[in-house]
Amino acid sequence: MTKPDDTVRVLIPLKVRKKNGRPKILPPADYLPSEDQTQDAHVLRAIGRAWGWRRRMDAGEFATIQELAEAVGLAERHVSRQLRLAYLAPEVLKRLTCGREASAVSLYDMCFLAGEGWREQVERAVN
Repeated sequence: MTKPDDTVRVLIPLKVRKKNGRPKILPPADYLPSEDQTQDAHVLRAIGRAWGWRRRMDAGEFATIQELAEAVGLAERHVSRQLRLAYLAPEVLKRLTCGREASAVSLYDMCFLAGEGWREQVERAVN
């Protein structure tokens, strides 16, 4: 157990600048990201949104996708398609969210991929 006076301090050389009126964290000037270490922000946002919607439906907040779509102000067809992302195989979700691998399929195609078996999802989504 640590003593109250034992402090670990971690310094990360980042800058915070405003871009379009919003704060943006900038990496150090000498940081060069490699091209193979990219995550698609749209995919991450869509997966997060789908899981949020799934939790709300599981909690009984909405009985149908139509009610959910009306509450979030989006088309029922869009919500239905995006909600499928919450049912992707755990390996696919892990690779897309935790790993640094780009997906082999588009976000639109990934929505339909969720209806396949987990083994097929892994083969098609990331390879």
